[in-house]
Amino acid sequence: MFRKNLWAFAVLLLLPAFCGSGGRRAASETPFGMLAASDDHSLLPEGCYLLSAYDNIIRSVSEREGNDWRLVSAIAYHESRFTADRVSARGARGLMQVRPVVAREFGVPAELLSDPAINVRLANLLLNRIGRMLELPADMPERERLGFVLAGYNSGPGHVADARRLAAAYGEDPDRWEVVAHYLGLKSDPEYYRNEVVRHGRFVGGRQTADYVGAVLARYDRYCGLAER
Repeated sequence: MFRKNLWAFAVLLLLPAFCGSGGRRAASETPFGMLAASDDHSLLPEGCYLLSAYDNIIRSVSEREGNDWRLVSAIAYHESRFTADRVSARGARGLMQVRPVVAREFGVPAELLSDPAINVRLANLLLNRIGRMLELPADMPERERLGFVLAGYNSGPGHVADARRLAAAYGEDPDRWEVVAHYLGLKSDPEYYRNEVVRHGRFVGGRQTADYVGAVLARYDRYCGLAER
């Protein structure tokens, strides 16, 4: 999954130079090739950013992975309120609330999850992996695709895939997020989670996942109005 060589990329400044570096610190190289010494770990001072003090980090890392930095920022807001040292009751850590088990799957030591750039890159890699795992149609409208990927980020792609299979089994469109969200909610009912198409068992967080998707997309829309891609 990871490239063998250390990456280096130019920092794209969002705001005028008089804002300064805002406390830049040198990035340390890591044995798994996550970051290079030229990567930007700077936090922007208040009044010198558009979305958060982590604009530089989120934008440069997300662009490298092919994702819209405003979407990733919206996720970061709802996951941690841009709090880099946040640890959830379930052990998820950092800006993007990445779990240690996910870090290990990508070959990253859990103790590095507190580094914002590493945390954001892992989240980007996870978002891309979820999109592949769900095998969404290439011609699916982008808004629908985002709904599925965000749901997978929140609840796990397995439950979303189950809900898609349930929708198909009941004669409904598995490529519409609104339809699949309904079946995701039904996965707490034995009539549905015991269906032969279900591979990941009972799920009780369907309503919360649907609310999460709606909230992130609404903030993403707001961020699109505040910042250019």
